[in-house]
Amino acid sequence: MLIGELARRTGTSDRLLRYYERVGLLAADRRDNGYREYDAGAVERVQQIRELLAAGLPTREIRRIIDCAHPDGRLDACPGVLDTLRARLTELDARAAELTAARAALRQAITTTESQRERA
Repeated sequence: MLIGELARRTGTSDRLLRYYERVGLLAADRRDNGYREYDAGAVERVQQIRELLAAGLPTREIRRIIDCAHPDGRLDACPGVLDTLRARLTELDARAAELTAARAALRQAITTTESQRERA
């Protein structure tokens, strides 16, 4: 299938599909006229990429583990997969803690500002 068909079937833009190809997540053959041609498995591959992106993995990490992914979203415990997933979870937990602290500080600033306004 051509890139436009893959884009339509996956709900992904042509530009993003070209990016996936450029970073090594997706492969295409080239026709004589230079058009990209994807095999039928490309739809599942793009869906796997999108699911891993939604889980918070950057493309460099996805490239390392994508071959361990199944169409239903499961990942085989290939070497490095669990370490990659655990490391990303640790990063996300740290970011969540930072956001929680920022949220608390913002709530406090709002409370302080409101109370000053009421006294004025």
